Parts: sequence; C-alpha cells; structure tokens
Amino acid sequence: MTDFSHDKVVPFKDSGLGKKQQIAEMFDRIAFRYDFLNRFLSGGTDLYWRRRAIRELMSGGGKQRPVRAGDGAHDAGVAGLRAAGASVLDVATGTGDMAILMTRLLPGVQVTGIDISAGMLDIGREKVNRLRLGQKITLQMGDSEALEFPDEHFDAITVAFGVRNFEHLEKGLSEMLRVLKPGGQLVVLECTQPKTPWVRQFYRWYMRLIAPRIGKMVSSSREAYQYLNDSVKAFPEGAAFLQILDSCGYTDTRLRRLSLGVSTLYLGRKTGA
Repeated sequence: MTDFSHDKVVPFKDSGLGKKQQIAEMFDRIAFRYDFLNRFLSGGTDLYWRRRAIRELMSGGGKQRPVRAGDGAHDAGVAGLRAAGASVLDVATGTGDMAILMTRLLPGVQVTGIDISAGMLDIGREKVNRLRLGQKITLQMGDSEALEFPDEHFDAITVAFGVRNFEHLEKGLSEMLRVLKPGGQLVVLECTQPKTPWVRQFYRWYMRLIAPRIGKMVSSSREAYQYLNDSVKAFPEGAAFLQILDSCGYTDTRLRRLSLGVSTLYLGRKTGA
C-alpha cells in the first residue's frame, strides 16, 4: 500500500496516538456541535452537496456518459437501488446526515452507517429514533479499513467528507471495493481546493483563519477545524484521487466539481458481469 502525505496529518500533533485514534477522539469532542458547525461554516451548502451525491446514486452516476468495458451490470445496479431492500453502506456516517437523506430520496433502501466515533453515532441514533427511521437505518461502530461485512454485500457505498480521515487511504478504498456488489457504485464527497484564483485565495483565507476560530468559539476545539484545513491541503484531490481509485480496482471513475470546486464528487464502480 502507498503512503500519502495526508495519511500523516493529525488533529493533535503532540499526541502519541495514531491518526485513527486521534480522529475518533476529535469527533467525540465536537459531536455535540458538529451538525451546527457544518451548517454554519458552509452556509447550509453541505446539505446541497449531500443531495447531489445521493442523486448520483439515483441516476446511476450519469447514464449519458460512455462507460468502460466491464460495466455490463450498470443498469442492474441502478435498478437495484430503486428496489425495496437495496442496501447502501455509508462510511464515516458521523451523525447520520447522509443516511437520513438517502431514506428520503431513495425510499426503498436500507442504509448501514459506520463510524469510529461513538459520540457522533450517539447523536446520529438520537436523530434516527426521533425521525422513526430505525427500520431503515442501522448505525454502528466500524472501521473503514477492516469492514466486518461479507464480500459483495452492498449495492452502493457512500463516503461524505470521510476519506481524508482514513489512516491508510488505499486500504480503506480496497475494503469498500471488497464489500461492494459487482456493478455497484461508490460515491465519495470530499472537500477540495478551488481552482479559480480569486475563489482559491478567499477559500484559503477562510479555512486558515476563520473556520478554526469559529470552531474554537462554538465547540472549544480549534484543533478540529485546523485539522480540516491541513487535511484538505494535503489530500490527493482531482485527477490524483481518480488514479488512486483506478489503482484500487474501481472502473468508470470520474469526478464532478461542485460550488466552484469547494467540494468534489468522485464516482467509481465495481466491475460486474
């Protein structure tokens, strides 16, 4: 497995813990303010990004685009998500925002959300119970790099703002491919750096100075939002991430930039007969 620079970016630089343990501790600390800060810092745009990601599942990733050889199960995968009981794994589910939106936009699906933060999952379960979605959504502890599911188990997999937090990126992506059914789709939503110069300049200023200060005021954790900035800067985004998906065995990989490049959707598929 290849080591990437973002693998070594951690929230607490003086801690003796590994990245995975630090990420769990960080999210446990900010869980009680996580949803509010997401809405506030993004101006609510994060909900739009999540909806766009789910719409990719609804459309099968865009049938109008040419697909590579080996994508014969493309139509079957799309139909599977519309069928009652179709299964989706939401990795790094956090407080369950993606899982909840999926049950609204894809009413027939069963969603399993996994996360390494018990604090985030506790809040997620409260939301699921309050919305009476317990029969459609299961939230549980889980490690993206050691998924406790059988091979070819899920019709689709989503990861929203989570792959930056993997301790070993290729290992997590390979594990997700293992549990994905042939023809199944992967949708990754991640923060990225805008390409337009003036937007990029404003974005860097906001992420470097404003987001950490607001994070500290609201959640008493400047480290979490400093880590957000550091990890976005170090992450292999755009074409580099598509190459990583290709190397892990995904096909029909492509991306869609959202909101002037502040966020990016990455799409891939597991080859199916």
